[in-house]
Amino acid sequence: MTFGERMMALLEQGASASMEFAAKAAASAGEKAQRAGERGVLMLEIRQLESQAQRLLARLGSAAYAAFAEQGLESLGRDAPGVAAALAELAAAKGAIELKEAALREKRR
Repeated sequence: MTFGERMMALLEQGASASMEFAAKAAASAGEKAQRAGERGVLMLEIRQLESQAQRLLARLGSAAYAAFAEQGLESLGRDAPGVAAALAELAAAKGAIELKEAALREKRR
């Protein structure tokens, strides 16, 4: 093999390696972009669930206020109208938030 042939072979190997590297880099960038997008969606879903939980807490507070101030009740139990439903929905929202946060932690790895 002449010097020129060896140089041509090296150039071809280098071009092939460069193309292979570029393909891997593009795939890696695509995967990173997809993971970032998935994390963004999870973060948005968590914020929406937190907002829902805040509304539920306000509803629970309104039910307690109505019971004490408007109805003149001395105490309020978990089974009072409006309270039981709000507590159940708050528990569901809390569980959903925890699941989304766990999924987000997993995506950050």
